[in-house]
Amino acid sequence: MGNSTSIIDRDDAAGGQAAAPSPAPTGSRQTQKEATRLRVIEAARELFDTQGYQGTTIREIARHANVSVGSVFTTFASKGEILSQVMQDRLDGLYAELDRVMPHLRGGTVDRLRTMFAIHFAFEVQHTRLFLAHIAAAYDWTLPDGAKPMGKNTRLQQIIIDTLAKGVGDGDVDEAIEPQEIVDLLMAAYAWAYRLAAWNGADAAAMTQVMDRQIGLIASGFAPR
Repeated sequence: MGNSTSIIDRDDAAGGQAAAPSPAPTGSRQTQKEATRLRVIEAARELFDTQGYQGTTIREIARHANVSVGSVFTTFASKGEILSQVMQDRLDGLYAELDRVMPHLRGGTVDRLRTMFAIHFAFEVQHTRLFLAHIAAAYDWTLPDGAKPMGKNTRLQQIIIDTLAKGVGDGDVDEAIEPQEIVDLLMAAYAWAYRLAAWNGADAAAMTQVMDRQIGLIASGFAPR
């Protein structure tokens, strides 16, 4: 408490005028900001997963994280950006594993695509409501540029494109196809499959069966002529 005594002494000498508090060291401010960021992300993840994205407010996130509403907005520009960060943190590990595994999967392109999406369903079904919020955000026209709902994160798209490129090399994908068109169809089928979870409580196996059939239909359009 020596610093407090010295400040009081200086105040007395200056006629009682309070000295300005010393600014916190830059490192401390950065550490505190990162701690706040992590608390907000964890609180948001739990609330989005239990209450849904629309049913969760910034105020609730702040209260759950034990920070002020102002601190939340100092860290993130919007609730949409919080959701994007929550999903990015979850998906980075999944995509890193897929980047490692996909080039070594056996079978043709259809088999590799089916395996890839089966892995996604098994992963996302652990937090289905959270992923449904991620999908829904893709259609939220009010999201700021910093938000990255499903579709704006290009990692999944690139994995599909790489799989198709390998298929061209293997001879089971028509080299004349437009890869992005196939990506769009596959991602649309994948996102739409989650209606089964939202409406009927379908599990990963049920959604995978549906997706397997749709991949087969889509593959008939990219098979060599």
